[in-house]
Amino acid sequence: MPKDYSRTLRVADQIQRELADLIQHEIKDPRVGQVTITAVDVTRDYSHAKVFYTTLGSKEENFLVEKGLEHAKGFLRSNLSHRMKLRIIPQLHFIYDESVERGVRLSKLIDEAIAQEKIPHQTDSNS
Repeated sequence: MPKDYSRTLRVADQIQRELADLIQHEIKDPRVGQVTITAVDVTRDYSHAKVFYTTLGSKEENFLVEKGLEHAKGFLRSNLSHRMKLRIIPQLHFIYDESVERGVRLSKLIDEAIAQEKIPHQTDSNS
């Protein structure tokens, strides 16, 4: 059982690398510009793959990227079948990965809290 699990992870990693390369070099759609594939989660039977991605754009640009990726889904899957030696090429499901955005937001909140904490201490020492 663990051996099968590790193969699933290796397949997911290879799909992530291949999709990143395909998106960067083969997709001509201007909507799919600055996309980073953050993770791929493949089902055990290789029939479906959740492809997590992130962008550096606004919410409106993220919507356009999502539409571009959905439009290119068939092209990407077809090219994956040529690049990978799998009997079954998974259906691709693109999911926006909010973890990077959430991390930046939390980091900003922590920085603000630290800055707020320092302000009262500085005024106390001046008194």
